[in-house]
Amino acid sequence: MTGTGRPRLAIAHDYLTQRGGAERVVLAMARAFPEARIHTTLYDPDGTYPEFAAHDIVTSPLNRIGPLRRRHRLALPFLAPTASAMRVDADVVLVSSSGWAHGFGHGGRSLVYCYSPARWLYQTETYLGGPAHRSPHGLALLLLRPALRRWDQRAAHGATRYLAISRAVRERIRDTYGLDADVVPAPHSMDAAAPREAVPELADWADGGYHLVVSRLLPYKNVDVVVEAVRGTDHRLVVVGAGPGRDALLATRPDNVRLVSGLSDPQVRWVYAHSRTLVAPSIEDYGLSPLEAAVFGRPSLTLRAGGYLDTVVEGVTGLHVDAADPALVRAGLDEVEAHPFDPDALRAHAARFGEAGFAARLQDEVDSLLRDA
Repeated sequence: MTGTGRPRLAIAHDYLTQRGGAERVVLAMARAFPEARIHTTLYDPDGTYPEFAAHDIVTSPLNRIGPLRRRHRLALPFLAPTASAMRVDADVVLVSSSGWAHGFGHGGRSLVYCYSPARWLYQTETYLGGPAHRSPHGLALLLLRPALRRWDQRAAHGATRYLAISRAVRERIRDTYGLDADVVPAPHSMDAAAPREAVPELADWADGGYHLVVSRLLPYKNVDVVVEAVRGTDHRLVVVGAGPGRDALLATRPDNVRLVSGLSDPQVRWVYAHSRTLVAPSIEDYGLSPLEAAVFGRPSLTLRAGGYLDTVVEGVTGLHVDAADPALVRAGLDEVEAHPFDPDALRAHAARFGEAGFAARLQDEVDSLLRDA
């Protein structure tokens, strides 16, 4: 308890080293519980969202090693013991995790908001984009995987309760851990009325619009599929993202594909506002980017799988393709452009995934844990 008698609540997250959907969820959690400290293994202020600078963030000893902050994948052999050694002093720990934070030590109760059981442990080939033995990183994963799976199972079963970000993840939690989890969709934080800032590299494409990919540049994201889908066509494609696949994309992209990274929030809003279609052919745990596009009345073309089945209403807010295949994506782009989407229906759909409802649901879950205690 605090000095005022209120229960102490803390937030835990795997690592704050990048800008992605999970990090935006952590910011939403911090706004829902403004007094909560945020505990994490690694924190890179320059790599993640600047809003984290306003919060009280507690890091592990690994954070003293600069290269690990900048490239968290290098920390793989050390993250399990580091997570186990961390101690969160709180009555309730709200855990945001897809691999490590559910293993932080604590003396209270824990509510795990799970984006997915660790992809690198249970979907290794999908995560790497091919057989694990073909890369040094994959070989390291194969060597460490048996011990990490044992650690991960113990961590999962030490939690008080699990929540899943989508129906697909709920099933994965059940299959992987044998645990039941309620689905609590993540909120978007996009505001179409907020200020925008033009992206100079895209200014000459603003009037005619373009198709848009917003994604980390990892193999399972299938960004290369979209690039091949528009190669040799009149379709313009903008890719917003960073990651290990950046250099390969820059080296092989055609002239009708542009890549931008490190955008500010006003620039991201500008990019969405001037797009025509959001394209996402990856197998996702949750479909956040279609909701962000819908805020601006823009439809999506997504894979008929995973979290997109929770956030895209086919024929109303977007269309699906049945496989991550360039020919199917190319045909899907033509179909999306011909479909009479209603921008008002898109905006109304996005409004149902607002942050206020997410915060209220988390507060109810925390209150329930405290009553049970």
